Formats: sequence, structure tokens, C-alpha cells
Amino acid sequence: QSPQAFRLALIQLQISSIKSDNVTRACSFIREAATQGAKIVSLPECFNSPYGTKYFPEYAEKIPGESTQKLSEVAKECSIYLIGGSIPEEDAGKLYNTCAVFGPDGTLLAKYRKIHLFDIDVPGKITFQESKTLSPGDSFCTFDTPYCRVGLGICYDMRFAELAQIYAQRGCQLLVYPGAFNLTTGPAHWELLQRGRAVDNQVYVATASPARDDKASYVAWGHSTVVNPWGEVLAKAGTEEAIVYSDIDLKKLAEIRQQIPVFRQKRSDLYAVEMKKP
Repeated sequence: QSPQAFRLALIQLQISSIKSDNVTRACSFIREAATQGAKIVSLPECFNSPYGTKYFPEYAEKIPGESTQKLSEVAKECSIYLIGGSIPEEDAGKLYNTCAVFGPDGTLLAKYRKIHLFDIDVPGKITFQESKTLSPGDSFCTFDTPYCRVGLGICYDMRFAELAQIYAQRGCQLLVYPGAFNLTTGPAHWELLQRGRAVDNQVYVATASPARDDKASYVAWGHSTVVNPWGEVLAKAGTEEAIVYSDIDLKKLAEIRQQIPVFRQKRSDLYAVEMKKP
């Protein structure tokens, strides 16, 4: 019988250009979250490096590597599940936007490479092309905890409802998206997408953003958030550096699924979202 409730923490870290400082400060916030009873902790997207195509090659590391080694150590020290936001990862001459997950014994439980790269052009507002320097991953990523199964996406992945649907089909009850939306897409879609994914799939959805730095070349929206399967926002940060806590109640999730049993009512004779590869 798995525990029906647990505390989740999202670390909205202020990112600097000094990698070692980012990692050290991330670890001290992780320790703080653990002392407050958090059992699953997530860092933001690109937590050890400024966000931008010109930074990815310079800050990229292997996994395992120096940054992820520190995450492994702090996960073990605090005996928590640690979702390592993301870092620029170098592997065989290619760069990826990658999330490493560590268990309470410090083992690397999962490694997820962002599958949908952020290539957009909103004239006069924002143009960005992750694909200039990054390659996309090509696998799904879930991991198990004593509480529930967790599905991972990174930022732009949240726009793709199919990914969340696959995770729900695979038994995930919590989806975590480390992400850095911006001042154009943030106010328009950040909360809307999370609430959409949560209601459609009757899951908890959490996002971990970097804190806002108005002087950065890419200004993150902030507002790390937790949404329940009813679509209610349980917790939401402002723009400053912060830790967001939320108590995740899996009994509530089971009740919602019983009351509105959409999974039993899907017309698989008419349509399907299917996994093409594991």
C-alpha cells in the first residue's frame, strides 16, 4: 500500500553565469526543501547555465558529469527523489536539453532528453531556435516512486497534449515539466497549458521555472506552479527566487477519476493516441 500523499517542492532558482554557483545554490535549496518535508523536489529548466543557444555549447556536460554528480550526492544526503531540472548535455558530439532524475540512494533513475525543440517566431515579440545548437531526444521518460509514477517533459513539450496522454496511459499520476516560458508566451499560455494537461488526463501537473532576471538575454516568466487533476492551481510562485511547496493527494486524484470516468469512456474504436516507440 503506497502512501496516499506526499510533499512536492519546486525550486525557482535565480540563475547566474557562474555554473558552480548555480549548482551550489541549487543544492542548498534542495536541502532546505527536504527539511520542510519534501519527498520529490524539482529544479528548473537549464538550472546550471543561462538559457540561450550561445550558452549551451559552453556549459554542456556529460551525464554523469560534475553538475549531476552533485545532484546525486544531495539526493542521497537528503533521501529524496530529485528531478534535476535540465542541463545542456553533450554526448557523442551532439547537445541535448536533458533532465536527470536521482533516487534517495543517489542512483540515476532516469534521463530524459527534451523531444520537442523550442523553435518559434512571433514577429516583433520573440524568435528562438533551440535546434540551432540542440538535438531532440527520442524517448519517453517515466520513473516510479513509493507514491506514484511520474512522467517528465521539458518546457515546450507541455504544448504537446499527446505526450501527456501517453504518460497518463502509462499510469503516471504526476507530470513534471521543468520549463522557462518567456514574457510573450508566459502570460498567454503557461498556466493554461498546465491546467489543460491536468484536466484532460486527470493528473497533477507541476512546472519549475527559473526566477526572472530582467537583465538576461532570455527573460524567464517564472511562476512555477502546481495544478491538481481538477484543474485548480494549488500553488504558484511569483517572479522572484522561491521554493514552491504543494501536498499531493492521490486519494483526491482517485476520487476525480471515479466521479468523471473519462478513461473508461474513451472511444478506442474511433481514435487513439499511441506510442510508436518506447
